Amino acid sequence: MKKEFVVVGLGRFGGSIVRSLSEQGLEVMAIDQDEEKVNEFSSIASHAVVADSTDESVLKSLGIRNFDHVIVAIGEDIQSSILTTLMLKEIGVKNITVKAQNDYHEKVLRKIGADQVVHPERDMGRRIANNISSNNVLDYLELSDEHSIVEIVANDHLDGNSLIDLDIRAKYGLNIVAIKRDRDIIVSPQADESILKGDILIVIGADTDISRFEKKVLY
Repeated sequence: MKKEFVVVGLGRFGGSIVRSLSEQGLEVMAIDQDEEKVNEFSSIASHAVVADSTDESVLKSLGIRNFDHVIVAIGEDIQSSILTTLMLKEIGVKNITVKAQNDYHEKVLRKIGADQVVHPERDMGRRIANNISSNNVLDYLELSDEHSIVEIVANDHLDGNSLIDLDIRAKYGLNIVAIKRDRDIIVSPQADESILKGDILIVIGADTDISRFEKKVLY
């Protein structure tokens, strides 16, 4: 059985989720109070509905509790975001992801039972900042406030060294979980695996240690 989703709020963030899920052939109900936005997604989503998500009776009538996952992507209206999340919990939705505007908003959402809270603008901002601040970092994924996974391109300094030579775990507290080499991926590489210039190292660890490793080895 394919999972079924509801997206509440069809701004840029919510709209992009609807498009992405629909492209994957998944069942998506798109909800917004703005009829124009709903009309825009009527041919993209499985169902597109003009509705007030803060009205519990409306949510019940739409059968929201039967969906696997609800994403609350309401834009600037923090009060509506909180009330919608509260209503969804009340009617027994299994999994709720909510977009937060700031840290205070996130605290409230977590207290009332949101399963996941995302900060798309902040997280994307950090991702872009990390990508553009280093020639060697290809991609960056935040795992928590202090830990990340990064893709780092091996340069001349690393070329020909084995993992045991570099001793990255002992020196920097980092783990290389995989190496991408051309079209191949070496998962959990052995200690005697040599790194070649141009290899993409997938590294996991604390942000401070990743930064230290970059400065010491990659410049």
